[in-house]
Amino acid sequence: MNGIIKLTMASQREKPVPRLRKGWICFTLILCFLGNLIIVATPVSATEMAMGMQRGISGRVTDTDGQPLQGVTVSVAGANGHTTTDADGTYSLDISADDGTLVFSFLGYVTQEIAVAGNVRIDVRLEGDQKALEEVVVVGYGTQRRAEITSAVASVKSEDFVKGSVNDAAQLIRGKVPGLAVITTDGNPTAAAQINLRGIATLNASTAPLVIIDGVPGSLTTVAPEDIESIDVLKDGSAAAIYGTRGTNGVILITTRKGAAGKAPSIELNSYFTTQRITRELDFLTANEYREYVNQNKPGATDYGSDTYWLGEVMQKPISQVYNLGISGANENTSYVVNLNYRSLNGIMLESNNKILYPRVEVAHKMFDGKLKLNANLGGSQQSYSAFDGGGYRGDVYRNAIYLNPTQPIKNPDGSYSEYVDKTDYANPVSLIKNSDGLQQTTQLRAVGTITYSPISELDISLLGARDVINNLAGYSETKEHYSTVHSGKNGYAARGTHRTLEDLVELTATYKKKFGMHAVTGLAGYSWRANDYQSFYMQNYDFPTNDYSFNSMQSGQALSRGQGVQNSYRSQNKLIGYFVRANYSFDEKYLLMASIRREGSSKFGANHKYGNFPAVSVGWNAKREQFLADYDAISSLKLRAGYGITGTEPANPYLSLDRINFNTQMYVNGQWIQTINPSSNANPDLRWERKKELNLGLEFGIFNDMVTATIDYYNRTTSDLLFNYPVATPPYLYNNVTANAASMENKGLEVGVNIAAVRKTAFTWNTQFNYSTNKNRIVSLSDKSFQLASGYFDAGFLAEPIQTPTSRVRIGQPVGNFFGYKSTDIDDDGHWVIMGKDGEAKSIDDAQADDKQVIGNGLPKHYLAWNNSFAYKNFDLNITMRGAFDFQILNTPRMWYEAPVMMTRGNLLSTAYDDVYGKRPLADNQSVSYVSYYVENGDYWKIDNITLGYTLPLQTKYIKNVRLYASGSNLFTITGYSGIDPEVSILGLAPGVDDRNRYPATSTYTLGAFFTF
Repeated sequence: MNGIIKLTMASQREKPVPRLRKGWICFTLILCFLGNLIIVATPVSATEMAMGMQRGISGRVTDTDGQPLQGVTVSVAGANGHTTTDADGTYSLDISADDGTLVFSFLGYVTQEIAVAGNVRIDVRLEGDQKALEEVVVVGYGTQRRAEITSAVASVKSEDFVKGSVNDAAQLIRGKVPGLAVITTDGNPTAAAQINLRGIATLNASTAPLVIIDGVPGSLTTVAPEDIESIDVLKDGSAAAIYGTRGTNGVILITTRKGAAGKAPSIELNSYFTTQRITRELDFLTANEYREYVNQNKPGATDYGSDTYWLGEVMQKPISQVYNLGISGANENTSYVVNLNYRSLNGIMLESNNKILYPRVEVAHKMFDGKLKLNANLGGSQQSYSAFDGGGYRGDVYRNAIYLNPTQPIKNPDGSYSEYVDKTDYANPVSLIKNSDGLQQTTQLRAVGTITYSPISELDISLLGARDVINNLAGYSETKEHYSTVHSGKNGYAARGTHRTLEDLVELTATYKKKFGMHAVTGLAGYSWRANDYQSFYMQNYDFPTNDYSFNSMQSGQALSRGQGVQNSYRSQNKLIGYFVRANYSFDEKYLLMASIRREGSSKFGANHKYGNFPAVSVGWNAKREQFLADYDAISSLKLRAGYGITGTEPANPYLSLDRINFNTQMYVNGQWIQTINPSSNANPDLRWERKKELNLGLEFGIFNDMVTATIDYYNRTTSDLLFNYPVATPPYLYNNVTANAASMENKGLEVGVNIAAVRKTAFTWNTQFNYSTNKNRIVSLSDKSFQLASGYFDAGFLAEPIQTPTSRVRIGQPVGNFFGYKSTDIDDDGHWVIMGKDGEAKSIDDAQADDKQVIGNGLPKHYLAWNNSFAYKNFDLNITMRGAFDFQILNTPRMWYEAPVMMTRGNLLSTAYDDVYGKRPLADNQSVSYVSYYVENGDYWKIDNITLGYTLPLQTKYIKNVRLYASGSNLFTITGYSGIDPEVSILGLAPGVDDRNRYPATSTYTLGAFFTF
């Protein structure tokens, strides 16, 4: 039996007494997840049972959270007449037999049949019909039942989100969607997760998926994670083609929480507190260990007489707190949601924080017998955080904290911060923080309105209008005591900037749905208009008379008056217009067809290619509905899918196709400088979208009454007309490079998702889920008939001085992410590197030539695996998520710099700097820092990513309906052979897999929280 029921017999009506005072016996059974009943029964009097007269029966119907359900149909099985529950969930009904059965039915909930058995009151808690809910999936411009979907679409509901503390929407579904890599590289409270869906498919354009929030484009941080109801991912081209030039990297559809029809007003409060610790500290020499090398007269080793733990001086024990208040309610025609989310996040490094306020109000109303529906959504955010110049947390704070000389004092005897300007790239990290001041303030306002008119039941005509405004104001300053003054003579520095983004969206759509016999058709036609307006201003000045004004008196600096300051401003505008149609056909829910096309134009495209066409088609076969499988009870579902679609990517910046004018040069004429005007770039009227063609083959099945369900997808995607900056001849071009479409790339892979309801007992359930994906990437071409890259490759990534070399090479026929450097094989008797030459023979690195470099690894994982487990025992619930990445390498730049003894001349070293290399001897003191394969390590890892333990208090009070307490830990334990602080490094761009020595430290997070429902 499903649901939770309370039965009260007639005898209790005749003689009411206080509960639990007269020894009444209560029997309570609790089943988590797929529902069971709590039955509290009291014996009925024999006299009343014998009478069998017509009498009244009443009760209350709620959901599993104790919230009343309005509109539940209550009827007697096999008899006429019924009633519905009111706003409080109560009902009353006359029955004529004590042995009848009441039927409780409500859309979205499991129907319950309860024997009357002489009771005069029956209270019921209905379980949500999870299977029915999961059947509805959000797709582009609408929803579809899961059984009708013919494309690769993944859906994750709020109850399946990753638990605990998260910073953005992507972290909610980390490890939940096969093929979607969600990476958190550090513990910076202002950083968002990195996302990669089915590999890298571009060279210069963004690899980020399109994010749509309630029908309007946004970002992963546009709404609070606690305010999200579900996240759907359109993975393949046939699903994403409806979004045209924005669909190449996939589409993430976020649906926020809504007011549910028939539910009485409710209040939900979620609050949690979080702290962090660094996952691993690199093992640098302590002051005493360092002095041992001073005593050995190692070059550069200097004892300044102190004992300083620099990293400890710039770290803190952070406490973060999050509060989410949600108020919702609905009646027959109107529903509303009010959500307020406040986040005060603090990082493990000093002066790293992030305060965000997310307000949102949504009201939906229907009138004229439901033919006209209105929806208004007003939301946004207000954010502020401490920031260094450039907007983020300065990496040189961490870098200097790990490698500064541990015998150097924090301050000099006169109270000033100690600095040694004779050393390159060497600054006191405490001074960098204390002698600087920065603040970023961002306000976002999103207003969305939708009008839907349904002249007939089969037709919905919708008009959506939205405006999204983002205003940012930033300031940064350095005092006269800052490193910039000591080292560069700035004498106080300040910068001020602002930018504003305005995006307007208007979309008109018409949706027609009709069923006739065994046929079902759905048609969609629409028009979309989007306009973007970006403005920015920036200035900097230095040589200030005082520190008192921070960045709030920019005019006081003297550098600007000498022509040494910086002032600039910028504005850009672009528009995107699209027309689209889509048709879905189903025969007996057995044979499925979807076809769509979008014609889209962008002002970013060249004059010869303003519009492009993006078609898609997919088919599906629900084989389980065939007669030859009808008797196979072991197979509960079986569907095959195939889809093909074309999507695009527009250039990241506008005006690349046009002649642009430059006013920033001057000419010296007759003793004075005269401003000149000249073209600033080559025009390209043929500039167009990158075109991705994708084939997807899918299989979905369930066995043993869906105890085991699985999805398998194979895809092959080719992206052509990739944008790249190509070298060209001068003349005929004015400049020696131009942005053009010429390259092509291929990605193909396999995705598998398996869900197992391993245990379905009354008091105990266990659900386990496995996700696996693999991707193979290859550069097909870097040229076409008009633009060529004669070498067949280009380099990417860059290592700072003293190395100053690229890290990676992108070459035709090879995958993106290849590390390209010298392959070290040994060291010689003098402690210098021995490498493999191009002829395969060993040679000294001192004799190395550029063509001796080769591929020494790849920074992109070939395989991703996740294992998620959910347990429930009575009132306890436990969620464990684990994930890993395999078959990739990491360039360990901290080892490269700080395991080289020569770096003792600049600061501190890792404790392994004087260990034997290749089992022979340490590196020589004069061996320069070198990019060799010795520092490219296996990056494979397996993480216990999140453990959350919760307990739901069995409350049944008048005001508090539900209380859940929970404790959670994230990034708790990592199994890896990698020697750095964390193997989860960047997977974006053309030089992935580099463990940057400037990275904000990775952290483990611990959370305590409570969830209240009123």
